[in-house]
Order: sequence, then C-alpha cells, then structure tokens
Amino acid sequence: MGEATCLISELKLAVPWGHIAAKAWGSHQSPPVLCLHGWLDNANSFDRIIPLLPKDFYYVAMDFGGHGLSSHYSPGFPYDHQNFVCEVRRVAAALKWNRFSLLGHSFGGTVGGMFSCIFPEMVDKLVLLESSPFILETNELENMLTYKRRAIEHMLQVEASKKPSQVVSPEEMLQGFLKNNSHVGDECAKLLLQRGTTQVATGGAEAMSPCFLPGLLLNRDRRITRPEYYFNFISRELFVHSIRKLQARVLLIKATQGYYDVRRENDANMELMLFVTNSLRSVLKERFQYVQVPGNHYVHMNQPQHMAGVISSFLLSKERIRAQL
Repeated sequence: MGEATCLISELKLAVPWGHIAAKAWGSHQSPPVLCLHGWLDNANSFDRIIPLLPKDFYYVAMDFGGHGLSSHYSPGFPYDHQNFVCEVRRVAAALKWNRFSLLGHSFGGTVGGMFSCIFPEMVDKLVLLESSPFILETNELENMLTYKRRAIEHMLQVEASKKPSQVVSPEEMLQGFLKNNSHVGDECAKLLLQRGTTQVATGGAEAMSPCFLPGLLLNRDRRITRPEYYFNFISRELFVHSIRKLQARVLLIKATQGYYDVRRENDANMELMLFVTNSLRSVLKERFQYVQVPGNHYVHMNQPQHMAGVISSFLLSKERIRAQL
C-alpha cells in the first residue's frame, strides 16, 4: 500500500450559494478519487482511512452543502438528495475531472450511486461503505408523503425562527454527539466535531465579565434533520433499471455489526441488503465485488485497517470499463 498519503490542502470551490469546502491528499496529477461522507458527518470522516490507501491517487473529501465547512444553502432553497448529486457534478467541473472514482460512506454512497447512474461515463470505480446505490421504498410507501411534509414544515419553521443556534461546552457537545451516534467512538466523534463545530467565546455570569469560556456551535444547517426527509426513494424495479446504466466497477463493503437499513430502523431485516447485492451481482457480474468486514457502521473510522486492504486492491486493479457516451 506504500507510504502514508499526506494531506496537502484545504479547497474552497465556488458555487452559486457560496462555496463547497474540501480537503485533498496526494498529487493532483494522480488519478482522482472523490470521497463522500455520511449524513450529518463531514470530510474528516476519511482522515483515518485515506492514509492507509495507495499514495498513487489524488483523494478529495468534500463537505456536502450545509455540512462541515461548506456554505449553507440560501434561505428558501431546500436540501434534497438530487441537490447533493448535483454538488458532486459541480465539484468535478470545478476540479476539471472528466472521469474519477467515488468512495462513499452511508448517505454519501447513495449520492455517489445515483451520480454514477446519471453520469455513468464519468465514474471509473464506485466504493460503497455501509451503503447502497439507492434507497429502496420497502415498507415506506405509507410514510412518503409524511416525510415530504415534515421536511417542508421543518424548513419553514427554522427559517421563521429568530432563535440563535445553541452554544454548548465542548464536553456537552461531545456527549450529545455520542448519544445520537451510538456507532461512533470518542476519538472519532472528536475528529468529526473538529470540522463540524466552531469555537466561540461565551460570557461568564455577568454580561461584562472578563471571564470568557470556550463554547462550541454546530456548523451544520439547522434545516437539515432526519435523513429520510431528503431521500429519493425508488422501487425495486427502478433500482434494477438504474443500476443497468452503471459503467463503473462497484465494491460494496458491509460491516458485520452495521446497519442493514440506512435509516437505522429494522436493522435486523437483511432481506433488503440481500436484494441490493443480488441485483448488483446479477447486473454487473464480474464488475461487482461484495466484502464483509468486522465492525460497525463507522468501521472506516473506528477500525480503518479492516477495509484498507480490500479498497486498495480494488482501486489499484487495472481492469477498466471503456466509457460509452
């Protein structure tokens, strides 16, 4: 796997509502790999895995809009699965990439999967970490409209609210984060909060007190809440139709104690993931690889060594599917 790949730069790519922030490792003259983080995470999600991957690639980990150090969407402009897919296209255009590989964790994988089917000629390899190329609608039909309604109501409520974001102590922030993310350990939580928060000074007991205590403010847009409000659910029929468009080679890595359902409900129902893997194997044949590793949903951060070898071999493999227009 060679020596560790060094972080070389922070990137700031202009978009109509501000900028998309990203961090890069390796030489920009090497083959590019775009890394897409999970829901409410940020680019630091890849800090532990990338140094273990081959140094022969240029890795760029972006913060989705409203996450990490990226600009929030303009007021009135909703967050939506397809908008995140569009962000990937914007980043590729800004970096002048015509063809590249994608490495996506959880929600980032579904964004990468959708992108790979809409722009098949642009994606060479797709690595899905604890993810699926699309979110299937199984058992969700009755909830679809409720999700859409809640997303709209929440957005309007936050935009109408004049209440400032809450500043809390670093310890409170860490404990709150761990409570909402049971699969993330202390050290990894601190890594995500490092990019996901801003330190601000808070006053003491009196307004004019010279005593200022460090407090943390979440960077992410408060309009973003539960992931299912923003998913594009598709039927099994549309799933199979969509993955037939793929020109990329696909590696899907599943953690043994991970989620079978990205929405973190009905985790024990393996049938959905079985359908996804069987469909990918049936359609892509030798272009699909499925690997199970020990660990939980955040295995790429908690125990990156469990998957670094298989990702490295996949990225280094020379078989390439000829791009078709």
